[in-house]
Amino acid sequence: MKKGFMVFVLFVFVLAMTACSSKTDSDKKDKNAKLDIFSWWTGAGEEDGLKALLELFEEKYPDVPIENAAVAGGAGTNAKAVLASRMNGGDPPATFQVHGGAELNEGWVAAGKMEPINDLYEDEGWGDKFPQDLIDMVSKDGKIYSVPVNIHRGNVLWYNKHVFEENGLEAPTTFDEFFEVADALKAKGITPLALGDKEPWTATQLYETVLLGVLGTDDYLKLWTGDLSFDDPKVVEAAEIFTKMLDYINEDHASRNWQDASQLVADGEAAMNVMGDWAKGYFVNDLKKVVNEDFGYITTPGTDGKFMVITDTFGLPKGVSNADDVKKFLSVLGSVEGQDAFNVLKGSIPARVDADVSKYDQYGKDTIEDFKVSELSPSLAHGSAAAEGFLTKVNQAINIFVTQKDVKQFTDSMTSAAAELK
Repeated sequence: MKKGFMVFVLFVFVLAMTACSSKTDSDKKDKNAKLDIFSWWTGAGEEDGLKALLELFEEKYPDVPIENAAVAGGAGTNAKAVLASRMNGGDPPATFQVHGGAELNEGWVAAGKMEPINDLYEDEGWGDKFPQDLIDMVSKDGKIYSVPVNIHRGNVLWYNKHVFEENGLEAPTTFDEFFEVADALKAKGITPLALGDKEPWTATQLYETVLLGVLGTDDYLKLWTGDLSFDDPKVVEAAEIFTKMLDYINEDHASRNWQDASQLVADGEAAMNVMGDWAKGYFVNDLKKVVNEDFGYITTPGTDGKFMVITDTFGLPKGVSNADDVKKFLSVLGSVEGQDAFNVLKGSIPARVDADVSKYDQYGKDTIEDFKVSELSPSLAHGSAAAEGFLTKVNQAINIFVTQKDVKQFTDSMTSAAAELK
């Protein structure tokens, strides 16, 4: 009797455990079935663009559940920390925002966390729909790992048109012209250059545009392969120009973020700001300013004919159970319809070469044309030019440099950090 009772208890226990296991597996499957689209697009313009993209996907695939899993934080600082925890903890999102270039290839691809999607490119006929240089930025060892949804330009100088017109000034195209304009503005009590480096990437972005303006595209690219040293005379010259520019920034720069710096320009308290063209979305969507009336734009000094590329991309993480549905999302993201739904609101331009130009404002039209003919270079500040370990050291060195303005110390720090590039 005892033996029979124990067998019965054991049988009930096994049934209960099986039921729990089945429920857990079912819950996991349900969880994985939802496409959680991970990004840091939570601000005006970018959030609108993302919502438009998600709505388009829901129209095309109403049976595939989708979730906006965006995490707020400038330049993705917070989101990237959450993403690293999920990816390394075996809980990858269905797909996630990642900058093309080193951030993707030397980060997640090199770590073995991504699946190649060459088959998707072939199925969608994308081989000639994205510039080859751009496809190279999302490829490693001949395999393609993500789909670019947009192009942002990093080397843009924004300026308050009213301030410039009232003071009889023209937007500067060279460093000499920049300093002439800056001196004239400073004499009138106007802050020449707005900077908000509460997060250090903004100062890094200013620095990289100076590098591009002094070195040109070819030598700029050599920095990230280790073929040009940071103690090269031309690189040191760029650091000296960067130092001089810092003499014209707002005193409260360390307590401001990039939006705050842009607002100084919009309000006329500062005349110029160097920022990626997501600033246009902020000017228009948040501050209700009008392109070419309230604010103007020009490439940063010395970079005419050059295009600092920041591209947001999405790929297929390893380990997701709904890979086919992820590819459906990527197909929408890479389509003409998807790119135009997103970029018109985001303030960026489409990554595809065959998008509908008529949908874009004058800035968009100008940038689309420039992108076709300019020399392309990857952004350091946004993870495209070099791996994260090097970028972290650069941000630290620039944070010190903005305060101390010691060119030799900065050069030594950058030269030391560049050992990671080899």
